[in-house]
Amino acid sequence: MSTVRGCELPENLLYDVDSNVWARREADGNVVVGMTSYACSLSGVIVAFTPRRLGKEVKRGKSCATVESGKWVGPVKAPVSGEMVAANPEVAAEPGLINDDPYGAGWLVKIRPVDWDGESVALLKGPEALVLFEQRMEADGFGGC
Repeated sequence: MSTVRGCELPENLLYDVDSNVWARREADGNVVVGMTSYACSLSGVIVAFTPRRLGKEVKRGKSCATVESGKWVGPVKAPVSGEMVAANPEVAAEPGLINDDPYGAGWLVKIRPVDWDGESVALLKGPEALVLFEQRMEADGFGGC
């Protein structure tokens, strides 16, 4: 596990740095999606989670869910295009799990990608992602998690 300004960023995940989401491809080909610890720190404690309807097609960079905190309501953008196949029922019941364990129990949705090979090349992993997160945090004047 690596950290940037106190924000945990596991190096085994893929990241859409601009959207502050992570992606992990499962053995069945589906992609698990969640918010980064940086996104959680920016938003504050999440109090509501509303995923898109299962079976719905989502486009890369468009909303696959909406989250709400005391200071922010906004979309969670899909890192890949595909069909919504699952939403995390534990997060629906207890949205604060997103903040408590963003890379584990706080995952948000699963997407069956339509073009994993083509779209996943835009996602970053390891040192490349860490450098871009640091640059983004610097540009945002972010003090740390």
